[in-house]
Amino acid sequence: MAVPKKRTSRTRRDKRRANHKAGKARLNLCPRCHSPRLPHRVCPTCGTYKGREVIEHKIADPTAPAPDTE
Repeated sequence: MAVPKKRTSRTRRDKRRANHKAGKARLNLCPRCHSPRLPHRVCPTCGTYKGREVIEHKIADPTAPAPDTE
């Protein structure tokens, strides 16, 4: 079994690990509302996935009175 003859220095180890960082998240545009979203996920803005509504979003009616929270 092969065994290293010398210990790997911190510098050499850290140089090798410099490329192990996580990349940026890829974002796609929602085909319905054109807001950015993660691929293969439900759109958080309009609640659609693959052209069908998965999550029902309630849109606030601007003419309705505001609910009292006491």
